[in-house]
Amino acid sequence: MVQRAEVGVKEEEEADRARGKWSSRAALVALISVLIAVAATSRSPASIVSLLTNRSCHCAQELQKYTGVVEDCCCEYETVNSLNGEVLHPLLQKLVRTPFFRYFKVKLWCDCPFWPDDGMCRLRDCSVCECPENEFPEPFRNSLEHNLPSDNLQCQEGKPQAIVDRTLDSITFRGWIEADNPWTSDDETDNSEMTYVNFLLNPERYTGYTGPSARRIWDAIYSENCPKYTSGEVCQEKKVLYKLISGLHSSISIHIAADYLLDEAANTWGENLEVMYDRVVQYPDRVGNLYFTFLFILRAVTKAANYLEVAKYDTGNHAEDASTLLLMKQLLNNPKLQAACPLPFDEAKLWKGESGPQLKQTIQRQFKNISALMDCVGCEKCRLWGKLQVLGLGTALKILFSVDSQNQPETSVQLQRNEVIALVNLLNRLSESVQFVHERGLLSEKLGKVQHSVPAANDITKWRGLWKLIQGGWFARFS
Repeated sequence: MVQRAEVGVKEEEEADRARGKWSSRAALVALISVLIAVAATSRSPASIVSLLTNRSCHCAQELQKYTGVVEDCCCEYETVNSLNGEVLHPLLQKLVRTPFFRYFKVKLWCDCPFWPDDGMCRLRDCSVCECPENEFPEPFRNSLEHNLPSDNLQCQEGKPQAIVDRTLDSITFRGWIEADNPWTSDDETDNSEMTYVNFLLNPERYTGYTGPSARRIWDAIYSENCPKYTSGEVCQEKKVLYKLISGLHSSISIHIAADYLLDEAANTWGENLEVMYDRVVQYPDRVGNLYFTFLFILRAVTKAANYLEVAKYDTGNHAEDASTLLLMKQLLNNPKLQAACPLPFDEAKLWKGESGPQLKQTIQRQFKNISALMDCVGCEKCRLWGKLQVLGLGTALKILFSVDSQNQPETSVQLQRNEVIALVNLLNRLSESVQFVHERGLLSEKLGKVQHSVPAANDITKWRGLWKLIQGGWFARFS
């Protein structure tokens, strides 16, 4: 009886241990299931598997490729990339570094007409390095209140590109008209409020200008003046305005990503391809709109060829001026461009019908509002590049859609010096963006997808700790 009782006790103890073993296993499985379920709400299953096996997930999805004709244009993506890489980008890079195209007259100190400016900028790179008054010809040496002294080393920072060209004299601005652009809000003739900047001292790059102030600018542009066209939208003119602004927005984002502050303490700058993916590359329509805007501006430049190839690019440096004119003629008369993409965009299809003139007035008013919004940008350097590029867009619109008193296209459009500078610099900015997307877009997409599929670093640590605990602890007990 005693032996039978002892056997019964032993069997019961073994059963208890078995029940405890399976209970612990069940608890463990339940715990892991809960953790995985919670993680799955914000992480993909692939990333969880990757995490537990300590391997990175490289998604096998096909990367986005752009082929065929750019929507609403007359040129293919492949042709744009080829022409830009071989012809346009090299020529434009040289043009914008000439004395004529690297200086810009701009009104930087303006009150926002829509709301009190509350923009805050964290970095010194937000501020604009202005040109000293003695760089410019006597007629334009107004009593500007905000000029920096010519020996301001903090501004120039000892960089080679900060060296100022001193060859300008009184003939620099001779032969150019002073007239307002009907598409933009600034009074281009009011020289008393203008200052001059050198683009080589003020590159378009990351400035730290973020937050509600920056978002409010773009929100006002899109929601109030340039709403996205709906599916099946029949108004081509509204589509054009939206795509131009979206393409410009994409280009600005790409330049921020291409010259990003990687380490503020060490003042290290470089590419941030994840930012480019987050803001542009993961949205095919934004890339398409970038190409559209590039071709639209290219069409405006080629349409104004007769004017631009005889303009006086005088700065007082005859060798530089001759080089500028030669580069401009090479750009306008390039046989590869004329053969492969003779009509980048066909503006003749717009403003048709009885409502055409009224529709043009409406869109012109909307674009003027967008131009005025540039005065609300809280970051000086962002405001500079915003004003330049919006004026460039306005100049292209002026070239392509100017009409005479009988509502017929004007054959000869008069441009002022600032408009030509803005137009060519905008074309260069778009060219740089197209080149960067073409060269780095696929890598940006690959990095962006991997980045979005991998959990945050602190989550990785927790999961790896759990996995080690499972391997070395609980599972070992019950094996």
